[in-house]
Amino acid sequence: MEVLEAIFTRRSVRNFTGQPISEEHLKTVVNAGFCAPSAHNKQPWHFVIVRDKDALENISKVHPYAKMLPQAGCGIIVCGDKRKEGMTGFLIEDCSAAIQNMLLAAHGLGLGAVWCGLYPVPQLTKPVIKFVNLPSAIVPVGMVVIGHKAEEKESIDRYDDSKVHIEQW
Repeated sequence: MEVLEAIFTRRSVRNFTGQPISEEHLKTVVNAGFCAPSAHNKQPWHFVIVRDKDALENISKVHPYAKMLPQAGCGIIVCGDKRKEGMTGFLIEDCSAAIQNMLLAAHGLGLGAVWCGLYPVPQLTKPVIKFVNLPSAIVPVGMVVIGHKAEEKESIDRYDDSKVHIEQW
């Protein structure tokens, strides 16, 4: 899939077949996360791949927008290491860029995916930290839920000229 086509046609998918994702596809998606840009090339990200059905179920119980997680092939928790990137703002931006790359890679592979935010909501981050045993310097930024699509979504033209400002507001 050509890059602009992927950008313009990617949609959040929340309905999955439950079919497992191949190791090859999973590695490709994670590799796309590693290819994201980062402030000062710090690359503060870590990726926790969760496929265990009980773990997926537990996370879905504490995250109101991740109820689809048990039907997906996996969840990838994208985390930032505060020891690598001391400025939390940049850490969040860097991990967000990795998440976007992963969403586009999943789409390019014909998989469905959705970004479920975690940071900065303690009701979401604290249980995830516990469920996957994150060290204290690691911040769970977001989760990419990936699976084989049980739905197709039409692309939407979201361009809004009223939000484009030239030179000044």
